[in-house]
Amino acid sequence: MGRAFEYRKARKLKRWGNMSRTFTRIGKEITIAVKSGGPDPTTNPRLRVLMQNAKAANMPKDTVERAIKKATDKDSGDYKEITYEGYGPFGIAIFVEAATDNNTRTVANVRSYFTKHGGSLGTQGSLTFLFDHKSVFKIKPKDGVSLEDLELELIDYGVDEIEADEEEIVLYGEFEEFANIQKYLEGNGFEIVSAEFERIPHELKEVTAEQRVTLDKLLEKLEEDEDVQNVFHNMKESDEE
Repeated sequence: MGRAFEYRKARKLKRWGNMSRTFTRIGKEITIAVKSGGPDPTTNPRLRVLMQNAKAANMPKDTVERAIKKATDKDSGDYKEITYEGYGPFGIAIFVEAATDNNTRTVANVRSYFTKHGGSLGTQGSLTFLFDHKSVFKIKPKDGVSLEDLELELIDYGVDEIEADEEEIVLYGEFEEFANIQKYLEGNGFEIVSAEFERIPHELKEVTAEQRVTLDKLLEKLEEDEDVQNVFHNMKESDEE
């Protein structure tokens, strides 16, 4: 217990620090959800939860509505979700998730970042064994429902870790059970603050302060790319972070 929670806590501030990048990322996810399931959140569970994510990130309501409307335009671009896997310097595994309308451009950029910063891009699936792909829900506590009761109830839905995070509860479940977990929470009156997918490393690798500087340069280049949605790695964060 606690491995996924600690990893997520360590990288949370970095991910949500750049508001414009966050809005762009959620906007792309909304576009993909609308194109696959329609613009009505009442009949599109994925869109419904993305709208909650947008709210949690303080994304303006009109920005969300524009993203939904734009996605319904037949001339709007189609984004394809693609993953890239590779090793940074010092043997750190890096998993990149992208949403792109031009895979040739994106893979060329990602490969160049790895190469220029002492790493190498690997084949798809080469790092899967190093990470757990998890559904992560953040919900508000509900009166009369204890953590223990909630955990027992959700075991059947693939949830394997529950942690209290200040005034919220974080649930970690199997990737394949995302829709079932969402359906349970909504059906039982829980307020979903946000819901997303995370890749949690099985083990974290220690690096020196000098090595961290080199690795951070690569991670920052990846994070800054407009096609990149998420970057996961197995580098242990420093105690100061």
